[in-house]
Amino acid sequence: MRIPDNYRNNNPYRLIFGFHWRGGTANDVDSGGTSGFTWSYYGLRQLANNTAIFVAPQGLNNGWANSGGEDLTFVDDMIRLIEADLCVDTTQRFAGGFSYGGGMSYALACARATVFRAVAVYSGAQLSGCSGGTQPVAYIGLHGLRDNVLNISLGRSLRDTFVRNNGCTPQNPPEPAQGSMTHIVTAYSGCRSGYPVVWAAFDGGHAPGPVDGSTADDGARTWTKGVVWNFFNQFQGTNDATPPTAPAGLAASGITAGGTDLSWTASTDDVGVTGYDILRAPGATGGTFAQAGTSATTSFSDTGLTPSTTYRYQVRARDAAGNLSPVSNTVQVTTSGGTTTGTCTATPTVQTQWGAGYVIQPLTITNTSTSTITGWTVTFTLPAGHTLTGSWNATVTTSGQTVTAKSMSFNGTLAPGAGTTSLGFQAGRPDGNTALPSGYTCTSP
Repeated sequence: MRIPDNYRNNNPYRLIFGFHWRGGTANDVDSGGTSGFTWSYYGLRQLANNTAIFVAPQGLNNGWANSGGEDLTFVDDMIRLIEADLCVDTTQRFAGGFSYGGGMSYALACARATVFRAVAVYSGAQLSGCSGGTQPVAYIGLHGLRDNVLNISLGRSLRDTFVRNNGCTPQNPPEPAQGSMTHIVTAYSGCRSGYPVVWAAFDGGHAPGPVDGSTADDGARTWTKGVVWNFFNQFQGTNDATPPTAPAGLAASGITAGGTDLSWTASTDDVGVTGYDILRAPGATGGTFAQAGTSATTSFSDTGLTPSTTYRYQVRARDAAGNLSPVSNTVQVTTSGGTTTGTCTATPTVQTQWGAGYVIQPLTITNTSTSTITGWTVTFTLPAGHTLTGSWNATVTTSGQTVTAKSMSFNGTLAPGAGTTSLGFQAGRPDGNTALPSGYTCTSP
């Protein structure tokens, strides 16, 4: 069990169970295996940022057969014991697991729909039973098209149970093409308020941590942890009324013709800060601050700005209950002069980052011209001391700190207004350096 570093016994916390796979252990879930902290509890512990209590149960014979309902009783008894000793928001219990652990999470969705707020099933099947199975519960399923252990049809069947229970509009959600090594996330429409269903299909095998553009199962780089955390994080408790403190020391660096890097000092909160809103206003005075983006860390790269133009920025923090902090100090930025090609844009998204590195996924390329382009080239600058450690779905070269990424045969042709999200990269950096790449430009032949 992992208790938040800043735990206080008068503030309610989320309670999240992580169930291991067949032959796995509670320690495997807790430690994150070879990926370490970035994959602890399927990556959710890092993203929760001390806002949740995490529990990794150990199944009998390293599995979750749930004979006679014994594993359900085990979970009931754990909840009773934990909540007798710790401060838990009883409206914010969650469960997730891979393979056999996914089967156990599904069994809880069936039998304990009024106990758990939501469940996540990674490459699961009905392996631990489904007692009941008629009540709604928020449900997210993730499954690989080429799963040769538990066929994706089994995962679709689990999903469809809660499509029915939750009153969602039935559909055959889109799934990626074989060989694309990408993923597609679909949120069902028409579901009862508070009971969403999400399906994430990926072109891969039996794995909880797939990486787009790769055959790797890597907890440090996978997109699944962000998708599942966002699904869980949308459900907010009602017991926390204290907002975070204002972020401090907002500063700008790496100013280019089209962007700037922002950094600030973390806010504090009685339960925990879950993210930051970045606010931007035009000009040195006047104008209205509007949200330009969000960040789960204390840094943000704003791109797509106009050359030789002045902007003002503020930042505010959010906690798990949706409370907003006062805004930070204001920082003013004037972009340098420059020209744009008008043919395409490159927009980076920080999927995850840790002390010594980060993953940009997707790096979205959009055709902004009025005619089809048949290729693109993106350049950007790595901060000093940063090194590129991996990339996918682009031909990449580096010269000093300048990175050049060129399209491949399957993602270079874009119709007007169309885009591709298939590419991304991973970089290493000196531990504690929170800077991010800047100066993204996109050109086409």
